[in-house]
Amino acid sequence: MTRRPLSTYRLQIRQGFTLDDAAEAAGYLADLGASWAYLSPLLAAVPGSDHGYDVVDHSRVDPERGGPEGLTRFAAAARAAGLGILVDIVPNHVGVALPRANHWWWDLLRLGTSSRHAIAFDVDRRVSAGRVRLPILGSSPAEVLAAGEITIDTTPADDAPDGTLHYFDHELPLAPGTAALADDLPALLDAQHYELRFWEDQNTDLDYRRFFAVSELAGIRVEIPDVFEESHREIVRWITEGLADGLRVDHPDGLVDPGTYLERLADATGAAYTVVEKILEPGEELPSWWRTDGTTGYDALVEFDRVLIDGDGVRALDELDARLREDSGLPPAASWQDLIHSTKRMIADELLRSEVRRLVRSLPFGVVDAEEALAEIIASFPVYRAYLPAGHEHLQNALDDAAARRPDLATAIAELAPLLVDTDLEIAERFPQVTGAVMAKGVEDTAFYRYTRLGTLTEVGGDPSIASITVEAFHDAQRARLASWPHSLTALSTHDTKRSEDVRARLSVLAEIPGRWAEVLAELRSIASTGHGPLDALLWQAAVGAWPITAERMSQYGLKAAREAAESTAWQHPDEDFEKGVIAIAEATEGSAREVLDAFVAEIVDAGRVNSLSAKLLQLTTPGVPDVYQGTELWDHSLVDPDNRRPVDFGARADLLRRMDADAVRGVLPPIDDSGAAKMLVTSRALRLRRDHPELFDGYRPGTVAGEASAHAVAVDRGGVLAVATRLPVGLADRGGWGDTVLLRREIPATDVLTGRRIAAGPVRLSELLDTYPVALLVEDR
Repeated sequence: MTRRPLSTYRLQIRQGFTLDDAAEAAGYLADLGASWAYLSPLLAAVPGSDHGYDVVDHSRVDPERGGPEGLTRFAAAARAAGLGILVDIVPNHVGVALPRANHWWWDLLRLGTSSRHAIAFDVDRRVSAGRVRLPILGSSPAEVLAAGEITIDTTPADDAPDGTLHYFDHELPLAPGTAALADDLPALLDAQHYELRFWEDQNTDLDYRRFFAVSELAGIRVEIPDVFEESHREIVRWITEGLADGLRVDHPDGLVDPGTYLERLADATGAAYTVVEKILEPGEELPSWWRTDGTTGYDALVEFDRVLIDGDGVRALDELDARLREDSGLPPAASWQDLIHSTKRMIADELLRSEVRRLVRSLPFGVVDAEEALAEIIASFPVYRAYLPAGHEHLQNALDDAAARRPDLATAIAELAPLLVDTDLEIAERFPQVTGAVMAKGVEDTAFYRYTRLGTLTEVGGDPSIASITVEAFHDAQRARLASWPHSLTALSTHDTKRSEDVRARLSVLAEIPGRWAEVLAELRSIASTGHGPLDALLWQAAVGAWPITAERMSQYGLKAAREAAESTAWQHPDEDFEKGVIAIAEATEGSAREVLDAFVAEIVDAGRVNSLSAKLLQLTTPGVPDVYQGTELWDHSLVDPDNRRPVDFGARADLLRRMDADAVRGVLPPIDDSGAAKMLVTSRALRLRRDHPELFDGYRPGTVAGEASAHAVAVDRGGVLAVATRLPVGLADRGGWGDTVLLRREIPATDVLTGRRIAAGPVRLSELLDTYPVALLVEDR
C-alpha cells in the first residue's frame, strides 16, 4: 500500500546546505510537526549548481550535496525523527553547460550517432547532417577563426583519445581520427560531430530539444525504455532501499507522453507516492488517468491568495495602471488574453523559433505559411498542453482563435488542424511539448512582469484576470480537491514562486487601499523612476513587499524583472541606459526613498500579517498535503529566485520553537511582531495536529459565520477541527471590527490549539475568539 505524507517541508539541498546539514535539521522538522522532508534534486549536477535541475550523471548522488553516504545518513536521521522522504527528480533534461561533466553528452559530441548515448538525446538529424549545433560562439565561425580564438590540444585523455577543442571556457572533444587536422582548423571543425554556431542562432536554428529557452539544458528521451531505465536506476534504488518514500516529478509537460512515463515510474517504484509539477489553467483538470497523487500545489496557492483579495480594489488598481500608462506615453493596456497572446507570439517568433521551425520540418508534407500559422496556433493555445488523444477541445479553441486573429492564415490553419491530432505523426507528438514551453516563457516569464497592477495576482498558476474569488468559490475548490485529489500537495511558497507568501500577503493589502497606494507610488516615482510607469509600479511593489530590502537584492530583482518583461530591455540585448533607471530605484531604497518606504510599510504591515496568518492556517488545514517551503514558518519576504534560495538558519528556528513551546506551558503566547513567532505558532500547531490526529481532517464542510462582518471571515470545518481565518482586515477595521458576528458551532466544547483557550459549546463571538490572533484552530472535545 502506498505510503503518503500528511505534510511536507521543502529543503533546498546544495553545496552550502548538504544532506548532512539536512540530517541535523531532521529533528527540528519533526518537532515543527512536518510529516515528510521534501528534498530538491539530488543527482550529480553541473559543478557549482545551486539548484540541481541540471543533472549530469543519473548514476550517483551529487558529491557536492553529500554523495550517497550523505543520503544514507540523512535517511537514517529522518527515520529516527519519524519523517518520510520525498525527492525531486528531473526526467525531462540534463545539464550540458560543462560538456565534460556529462558523460552522455560528451560521448555524443565525440562519437556522434555511433555513441551508445546518442539515442538519449532528441536531436533533429534532418539538419546539419546529424551534427549537434552548439550556439557558443561570440561571433560568426569565420570571425572566430580569424581572431584565433579556437585552440586545439591533441594530448590524449581517457575520455578524449584524440584531444580537445577549446574556445575560451568551453572544452569539447575531438572526433576520432581528427587530431591530424589540427593545423587546418576549418577542416577540423567540419569533421566534428558538432557544429559551432553564433550564440544567437539558438533562437532560430537549434537542432536539439531543450528546457524552455535554456540551451544548456538538453532534453532526453525517457519515452525510450532503455533511456528510462538508465536514467532512473538510481532513483528507483532510493525507493526500493528505503532511502526515499516518494517522488516529485519536475516539468512533466516537457515529456512526449507524461501519462505513459508516470505508468512506467509507478511500475518501477511499486506505486510510490508521486506528485507532478503541473500548472493548471482555471477550469483545467489534472488528467484523471495519470498515476499520480496530484500536483505540487500551485492550483491551491491561487485559491489561498484570491480569497483574501479585495476584487473591487483591484479594479481601482486597474485605473491606476491606466493612468501610469498614459503618463508614460504607453498605449492602453490590452486584456489579459490579448496580452498573453502577444507575449506568447513574441516567444514563438524569437526565443523559441527553433522549436517552431522543427515542427515545420516534422510535417508529413509542405504547408504554405506553416511556420507563421503554427506560431499563431501556439500563441492561441489556452492551456500549457494537450495530452492526446484527450484535449481536442483545447486545440479547437486555439484553431478558432488563431483563424479569427489571422484570417489570412485560415487555409494553412485548416491544413494543419488534422495533422496536430494524428498521433501517428511526429508533429502531433512534438506540438504539445512546444505549446507548454511557449506558455511558460510567454506567460510566467514575460506577461507576469508586464501586468503589474498587483503583484499577488501574477504568481505561478495564477490568471490575473481573475482578481479574487468568493468564500463560496473557495469552499467549492476545497471540496473538489478532497473528492478528486486528496493527497495532492498544496503550496504557498516554492523555489519557483515569483514572490514569497508573505510578500504577496502584504501586497494584497494594496487592493484594500488603492487610493493611498497611488499617493505613495507617486511620491516614490518622484524620487526614482525608469520612466515606464507600470514597471515602476512593479519595482516599488517589490520594495514594499520585501521591506526591508537591500539595494543589492533590489537591483538583482529589478534587472531580472525588467529583462523578463522584455519591453524596454532584455536578457539577450540589455539597454544600459534604461537599466540605469532600474538601478536608481534600487539605490533609492537605501537612500532617499527609505523614509517613505519605512512609513508606508508601517501603515500596512499589521494587515499584511493578518493575511499571512490567514493564508497559512487555511493552507495547513484544508484538503491536500500542505507543503512548507524552507524558512517560511517565520516571516519570509523573498522575491523570485535566487532571492528565495538564501540560507535558512535552522538552529535559530529550533531554539525559537523550544522557547515558544516552553512559554506555552506557562500560558505565554508570542505576540504578532517582527520575530515571526506567531507564524511559527500557527504552523507548528496546525502541522502537529494533522500529524497526530489525521482522523480529525477526514471531511470538509464550510463553516458558518453570521453577522454584520461575516464577509470578513473564512471558516473551515474538517469534521473534528474548525479553522477560522480573517480576510480583508483593513475593511474590517474600517467598519469597527467584528461587532456581533458569530461563528456557529455544534453544542460541543472545544479548545483553540493556538491559544490553549477553552471555548464553550455553541456559537462564539468572533470578537472574543479572535481577540489574540486573527486566526483560530478549534478542536472539539471527544
